[in-house]
Amino acid sequence: MNFLLEETSKWLLSLGLIISMGACSDNDSDENVPNPGHTPLTDVQVAPRNPYLASEHYSITHFNSAQTDAFPYAVKDGIFTVNPENCASTWSGPVNLMTLSSTSPDYMWGMSSDRVSYINVKDGKFERIVEAELPDIKKHTKEELEKLTADYSSLNDLTQAATDILGQMPQMSMANGCYVLCDKDNYVYINAGRKLSRYRLKNASKPEEGIMLDNTINLASNIANSRTLVGVSMTYDGHLIVAAQRCLLMLDRGLTTIEDTYTLPTDQILTNSVSVDENSVYVASNSTEPNGKGLMQRIICKNGKFSTDVSEGAWQASYDGGPAAPCIKLGYGTGSTPTLMGFGSDEDKLVVITDGSKRMKLAAFWRDEIPTDAKVIEEGNPRLAGVFEVSCGLPVSTEWVQSEQSVVVGGYEAFVVNNIKETAEKATDKIIGVLAIGPLLEGPKGVECVRWNVKDNKWEALWSRSDISSISMIPAVSTASDMVFVNGWYDNAGWEITGLDWATGKTRHQVNLGKSNRGNGAYAILQYFPNGDLLFNSVAGPFRAPLK
Repeated sequence: MNFLLEETSKWLLSLGLIISMGACSDNDSDENVPNPGHTPLTDVQVAPRNPYLASEHYSITHFNSAQTDAFPYAVKDGIFTVNPENCASTWSGPVNLMTLSSTSPDYMWGMSSDRVSYINVKDGKFERIVEAELPDIKKHTKEELEKLTADYSSLNDLTQAATDILGQMPQMSMANGCYVLCDKDNYVYINAGRKLSRYRLKNASKPEEGIMLDNTINLASNIANSRTLVGVSMTYDGHLIVAAQRCLLMLDRGLTTIEDTYTLPTDQILTNSVSVDENSVYVASNSTEPNGKGLMQRIICKNGKFSTDVSEGAWQASYDGGPAAPCIKLGYGTGSTPTLMGFGSDEDKLVVITDGSKRMKLAAFWRDEIPTDAKVIEEGNPRLAGVFEVSCGLPVSTEWVQSEQSVVVGGYEAFVVNNIKETAEKATDKIIGVLAIGPLLEGPKGVECVRWNVKDNKWEALWSRSDISSISMIPAVSTASDMVFVNGWYDNAGWEITGLDWATGKTRHQVNLGKSNRGNGAYAILQYFPNGDLLFNSVAGPFRAPLK
C-alpha cells in the first residue's frame, strides 16, 4: 500500500451482518475450482523476525519486514453487525494507517496523520492514555473528524467540508504517518512532511505521564528535491531506512547521523514503502512519465551502508508502467509496496508487485540467484520470473483492473484487489475521493488469488470474485483461519468487512459497519486482536469491536 505523493507532469503534488451473506452478490468464487495443492497457512514458511522491531507482528506497516500483510490470530466465521459509535475508540486522522504493537502486549501505539497515541488494550480495553502532536501538523478535533465522516448528498458538499477541515489539498494529509514502526526499545518513528521524528514514553513504567518527542531530524536538504518522505523501515542489523520520493537514506536509530544515501535514477519516483530481508532492501519505483518503465531493485544493506554492487547480490529489473489512473491510485507504476515470497527452506525466493498496466499484471522477480530452469519472460530482463494478467473475474471489456494495495502473501499464494473504476463524476483529490467512493461515487469490485508453481516457475489462477468490493484499505490474511479480509461498500448495507476463504474464495465472515464513513478505512490496513476482536483503523480514528 502504497500511497504517498505522486508528481504530475506539471510537478503538482497529487497525493497525489444483519446483512445476509448476499450483501456480496455471490457466496462462491467465480472460478470455484478445487485447490488440491493448497498448504494450510499455519504450515507455510514465514519471514524471520526482525530483532530490532518491538514485536514479531504489527510493529511495522504491513505487519512484518517482508510486508506480507499476514497475521497469526484466529478470526471467527459468521455474520456480525457493528455500530462504530458504540465501540471503544480514539479520534485522529484522516489517515490512521495502522495501530502498532509496542513492546508490551497491554499497549499499542496509535499512528496517525495528525498525532501519536498510546493506547491501553489490556483485557479487551481500547483506551487512549496519552497523545502527542506531530511537528508542524495541526491536530484535528473530534468535532472536525465527525464532520469529515458525516453523510453528504453530493461530491460538492463533501469537498467543501473536507477542504474546510483539511485545507485546499486534503490529500496532503497523506504525507504524514503512513509507513511507520516501533523498535525493540519502544521508540516509534513517524514521518511528517520532510521530517522524521522519534517518540517515547516519558516514563515507561507509568505511561499516563505522557509521550515525549525524543528527537526530530529535518531531511529537506538531504532527499534529492523530494517533496516528501514516504516512510521508514528497519534493517535486520538495526539501522533505519528512510524512503523519500527520490532517494533512500540510512540513519542511526537516534536520528543523529545520516549514514548513507542512495539516489534513484532521475526518471524514477517512489510512492510506496520498501520491504527488507536480512541483508537487503527491495524498492519498486515508478516512472515519472506515463507508460514508462518502472524499476524493481534489490539494494544491499550492511553496517549502515547501501551497496548496488552486483557482486554483492544487488540487482535491477524493469516492469511495465501505465497511464494515470482514476482515484484512488497514485503514479504511473505499481501501487504496491514490494512483498517477499519464499522463506527458509522454500525452493523459490521471490519479490512480488502489481505493475502499472490498465489491466494489471502480477509480477514476480527472483530475489537471490536465478535458478537454472528459470523461464525467459522478457529478453534483457532476467530477474523477471513470471507475470500474470489479473482479471478479478471481470469481463475482458473492463477498462481498469488496478490496485493501490500491496500483494497479500501466504506461502506461494498471493491475493490482489481491484481498487479502480472510472466514474462519471471525478474526485481529483485522493482523500476526498476515498471518502466519496462508495457512498457517493460507484466503487470498484473484484479480487483474485493466484499461486506460484515452483515446479514450472509460473503463476497459476486459483479463484476470483468479481462481486467483492475493496475500496482503499489494505487487505490482510489470518494464517490461523486461512481467511483474507477486505473492506468495501455495498449500496444495500454500506461499509462491510468481508472475510474470504483463502483456498476457495468462499465468503466466511462479514462485518456490517453501516453507512457512516466511520466504516471507511481510508488507505489503512485491516487488523484483528489476538482474541479475534476487530481493530478497525477508521478514517476518524481506530476502534475496537468484539465480534459476538
